[in-house]
Amino acid sequence: TPEDPGRVVTLVPEPGTVCKGMAYLIDAGVVAEVFEHLDFREKNGYERHRLTLNFDDHSQAEGLVYIGTADNFAYAGPADLKVIAEQIRVSAGPSGSNVDYLLELANALRQIDADDPHVFELEALVIQAVSQ
Repeated sequence: TPEDPGRVVTLVPEPGTVCKGMAYLIDAGVVAEVFEHLDFREKNGYERHRLTLNFDDHSQAEGLVYIGTADNFAYAGPADLKVIAEQIRVSAGPSGSNVDYLLELANALRQIDADDPHVFELEALVIQAVSQ
């Protein structure tokens, strides 16, 4: 919530890095409707960028990604992992628990064999905190 914000994944530009994830093909008949929804959802300081997607089979396609900007009011920025973990532990909003968001994110990353030490360390800290 605006009064007590949680944490979500935000892609930020960092030259030379790779972001492993999931790409979705949008049917041409619903592109406008889908982007109307996504642009509304990502309105808190995200910019839509075109880029080349590289797939595991070495094929490529043009895609779109939303990139976070540090100049928006919702951008929390870097912090000590213990501080972030506590923020996640106590935050919930209309979309649900921030703990559930983190746990589902970590699980999804494992399913696509994406190694993200930051997310996995946060997951361990949050699990430890909620089990106490």
